[in-house]
Amino acid sequence: MRSDVAEALAEVAEEPAAFADDDNLIDLGLDSIRLMSLATRWRAAGFEAGYLDLAMEPTVAAWAQRLEASNVLEEKR
Repeated sequence: MRSDVAEALAEVAEEPAAFADDDNLIDLGLDSIRLMSLATRWRAAGFEAGYLDLAMEPTVAAWAQRLEASNVLEEKR
């Protein structure tokens, strides 16, 4: 997941900076188009990752928790 985020940030920043798990990714330059792209990619991989859910809390830490929880729910089905 971090590599997906780094790739998306690299598309919008001339020199993508390192980012911490709790950094606000929108403040770092992640725009709505790339956010939608990440949500689509992760849904295609089987995770519950809605655009609004990701936009509400745009940090790697929050997204990792959400994706992990969606994966656990899927495994129980």
